[in-house]
Amino acid sequence: MGSVIGDILPLALGVAISPVPIIAAILMLLSPKARSTGTGFLLGWVFGIIVAVTVFTLLSSVLPMGEDESAQPIKGVVQLALGVLLLLLALRQWRGRPKPGEEPALPKWMQAIDTITFPKALGLGFLLSAVNPKNLLLAASAGVTIGAAALDGGSTALVIAVFTLIGASTVLVPVVGYLVAAGKLRGPLDALRGWLAKENAVIMAVLLLVIGVAVIGKGIGSF
Repeated sequence: MGSVIGDILPLALGVAISPVPIIAAILMLLSPKARSTGTGFLLGWVFGIIVAVTVFTLLSSVLPMGEDESAQPIKGVVQLALGVLLLLLALRQWRGRPKPGEEPALPKWMQAIDTITFPKALGLGFLLSAVNPKNLLLAASAGVTIGAAALDGGSTALVIAVFTLIGASTVLVPVVGYLVAAGKLRGPLDALRGWLAKENAVIMAVLLLVIGVAVIGKGIGSF
């Protein structure tokens, strides 16, 4: 189980270091309905991660393995495909970065965050974690690793819990921090939001490049 957790840690960090959902959470925490929308977004974000990685874990656990236990060609092919997709996503992020002096373009829905309600925040958190292409690829990579390890039910649940906790940490920390000390965090949260908005494309491009190469390396090693 320890080796599986080690393998999924970079993937969980990839989910955690997602500037757009972090910016969305911060904007909600700076809105008039901060406590309800921030909590709803966090719950949706956590639930989405759990659903995505669990689904891919169940799917990958039924994949046929090779006759040689040390070789898992099906797993290798899947990991190679996921790695290539991550590299293509990294290229897209890099090419979409703002030019010098250009203001970064954020999703239009962020302009309406002040009017968002708890159910909508819950749904938005779920969509950004479970349906977002980047997170889907990372969850699929983690699910393939977990499912192919043939762990017992308790160990599998624990590994998924670790992945979820790490993946949700960057939304969990500001939301919980705001609930505990709202007044002190408004300034730092606003500054962090501005920096993340500016560097979003570069952060994601580098992150996806590193993880994509790592996933391809694991895929090659599965043959």
